[in-house]
Amino acid sequence: MKRLWLLVPVALVAVQMAGCGRSTTTSQPSSRATGRTITVAMMPKLKGIDYFNACEKGAREAAAQLGNVNLIYDGPLEGKVDKQIEMIDGWITKHVDVIAVACNDPVAIAPVLKRAREAGIHVITWDADADARKADREFFVNQASPEAIGNELIDVMAEEAGPNARVLIVTSSLTAPNQNEWIKYMKARQAAKYPRMTIVDIKPSEEDQQLALRVTQDMLKSDPSINGVIGLSSVAFPGAAEAVRQAHLSGKVVVTGLSTPSSMRTYVKDGTVKTVVLWNPLDLGYLTIYAARALADGTLKPGSTSISAGRLGTKVVKGDQVLLGPPMRFTKANIDQYNF
Repeated sequence: MKRLWLLVPVALVAVQMAGCGRSTTTSQPSSRATGRTITVAMMPKLKGIDYFNACEKGAREAAAQLGNVNLIYDGPLEGKVDKQIEMIDGWITKHVDVIAVACNDPVAIAPVLKRAREAGIHVITWDADADARKADREFFVNQASPEAIGNELIDVMAEEAGPNARVLIVTSSLTAPNQNEWIKYMKARQAAKYPRMTIVDIKPSEEDQQLALRVTQDMLKSDPSINGVIGLSSVAFPGAAEAVRQAHLSGKVVVTGLSTPSSMRTYVKDGTVKTVVLWNPLDLGYLTIYAARALADGTLKPGSTSISAGRLGTKVVKGDQVLLGPPMRFTKANIDQYNF
């Protein structure tokens, strides 16, 4: 996500022969032989945070179970699209079989993904999508539908702060594609079901927890009528919760959002946060590798309605999206059961 932050037409033909150059055409790339070991290059928005660490763990579990996937998991140390582009260009040069990327900017990243497709590399997105038309990516492995996430967040806020709540949204970036989709559905849910609820403002935190803390502090000071804050990433949410805690407003200002149980455990235990909304990022990383394998084998293709995903069973494919499932709620009653 940082975040939360929190994932496909068929590829072009690339012919590779030992000692020969690779030809690029505008037709679909042939899948590698089913069962042959493939290389999957998987990129998070950034490395080093709990959410994407959990995704990596799930991806490595899937690669090990399949036994025929060589996984490269790497990404920038900051949530910046230019770093993603640079690394993807390197993967194109190496001609990996599949590139799977969680996009920091859906438009800026599109040209390099299109270049990968033109080189005969399969391309999927996960956690945060690219501009599907411009990037020519094949499938998006989606942690949950944007509508389900948006509805869940607004419903939690209404339950805990009331239908008249005045709400601040702290997002990671104003260009984050997944978060903008969630916000769209949050606004729709609020207007349709809670017309007296007000979304006061939307503030970016640029994947910086201290910035999330500061913008939340500033908004609570400038508008004391705010009684609800929603953090839309695994960095924005703990930053917002810390601002409420430091202001001694725990129990008075509701804080909810999307983050990992490990990041939010102390806030849940001390009552600053009642509900954390998320999916299991271990499962998201795991599903992404199974989708990549299925795509390379040709069992995931336009028109597919499901794929087999190991311990996750059968997962629904809807159009060009592979769906993990509905979001979960983590509360004081169950948060200790999860260690990511």
